Amino acid sequence: MGYGRPMLNGQKITLGPILPTDFPNLFRWGDDLEAARLNETYRPAIWKSQEEFWFHMGRDTSRVMFAIRKQGSATIIGYVQITNIDAVHHSAMIGLRIGDEAERNKGYGKEALELAVDYCWKQLNLSRLSLNVFANNPRAMALYQAKGFEREGALRSAVFIDGEWLDVVVMSLLHPRRINQK
Repeated sequence: MGYGRPMLNGQKITLGPILPTDFPNLFRWGDDLEAARLNETYRPAIWKSQEEFWFHMGRDTSRVMFAIRKQGSATIIGYVQITNIDAVHHSAMIGLRIGDEAERNKGYGKEALELAVDYCWKQLNLSRLSLNVFANNPRAMALYQAKGFEREGALRSAVFIDGEWLDVVVMSLLHPRRINQK
């Protein structure tokens, strides 16, 4: 593939480093009005800001980012982000994105989530993962629930997206061996 051995291998996808050659796709996805409605308030992307963000990602020890690629392909199709990594409390937030609509609903997100959760348990020694998902994104909620994430509650009318107030659903997953430890 040109960038060395991928870090995490699945059946359909690999998770590995984000490379400068991925920046054009990442920029395009960051400037996607339709996709933004599921994640954030849309603001036009600025190339230099995006480039600096991705170039300096490795300096932030509270964050790990993976590129999602189909097996045997060097082209990025999405990414996984693990943020707010807290070494004291063994917790973090997790999220993922499959960039192009044509690559969604093929099992890539499910497999990427499985690999990333396994990485969190085995490599980062985490006990708890959490995430926030907009209530208007049932496809994402179904994916997270299928992996074992449980709904903890909702932040009512927490975000204003495309002219309407939306709830933000809070979900979490506990490490299987630590569920009953308190």
